[in-house]
Amino acid sequence: MLNGSELGTFRKQLLGWFRQFQRDLPWRRTKDPYRIWLSEIMLQQTRVSAAIPYYQRFLRSFPDVHTLAAAPQEEVLRLWSGLGYYGRARNLQKAAQEIVAKHGGEFPTCLNDALALPGIGNYTAAAILSIAFGAKHAVLDGNAARVLARLGAIRGDIRESQRWQELQKTADHLLQPKSPGDWNQAMMELGATLCIPKSPLCPLCPVAQFCQGRRLGIAESLPEKRKKRATVEVTLAAAVFADGKGQTLLLPPPKKTKERASADHVPTLVSKMWHFPTLSVSGKPSGKLSAFLRKLMPGVQSRNWQLVPAGKVRHAVTYRAIILLSFLIQVKKLPRITGAKQVPLGDISGLPISNLTRKVAHAALAAAASAPAKQ
Repeated sequence: MLNGSELGTFRKQLLGWFRQFQRDLPWRRTKDPYRIWLSEIMLQQTRVSAAIPYYQRFLRSFPDVHTLAAAPQEEVLRLWSGLGYYGRARNLQKAAQEIVAKHGGEFPTCLNDALALPGIGNYTAAAILSIAFGAKHAVLDGNAARVLARLGAIRGDIRESQRWQELQKTADHLLQPKSPGDWNQAMMELGATLCIPKSPLCPLCPVAQFCQGRRLGIAESLPEKRKKRATVEVTLAAAVFADGKGQTLLLPPPKKTKERASADHVPTLVSKMWHFPTLSVSGKPSGKLSAFLRKLMPGVQSRNWQLVPAGKVRHAVTYRAIILLSFLIQVKKLPRITGAKQVPLGDISGLPISNLTRKVAHAALAAAASAPAKQ
């Protein structure tokens, strides 16, 4: 724990480095809490380079909290499609609606009010309030925690509750109260660009002289790796209908159920968005998929569709490793499925879809290009 002149030097050197070398990111050019909030939500589980085009496109459609609150959820999810973790988008819109209804369309400046919004936890609230309003709240995210663990040579699982609370106290102590927004961004920038997980760039670090981990020669091994949940392999099968005009069918987002999501819970795996007819399988996937389609479309049991294998699609959702077997079904006329929509197979992005569904479409397109129509 730094104190006195050492703490002053630490703050001065880190802030000086940040103000000279910080990356030019679009959300750093504003103090608008809406834009800062949007960036923080998008950056959860997402790389900066991947988030920037989504951030810019999202703002063109929803430039403020009012337009986001009033938008159809399907359009919000469509613009989020590809970023993953779609609960972020749903909570973002729910929070926007609460801000409009309860706070007159202004992001709340009170910490407790911010924490009461859907999808906003301690880190996100501290980041928004410090950057947008200069509130004296220290952030603690993965990057900042890694910096603190190395500075203090802290061993063990830093995500363990007690240890995380101690890290938060350290972050609070180090916070530069005169520039809390810049300080928080400096801590995160240091972790994102120099104090990185593997092969940290210690010679370039502006505060390397204060790092206990470097002094002990253990910086690279900190923080200690957490035990990961064992990977569960899931096999799915999806049916991709294609007619002579290049149209296909997508099913609507699965309805909410009270059943607990299992590892092969299809609604979870398709991110509760528009998707091809899909089910979890074992054994002979084509037979089970045919039976599944007959249940979807009562009265077409006699239809003799040919299921053409369109290849394997690999995907990952949290701890699940998914192998999706896609089957192309070429028809003269698309069957009628309650709630389904017809969309061009070559451009299904007009509906909110997950990356998994997008991969299936690409595989089916490749198969369709090489297979003549059968019916």
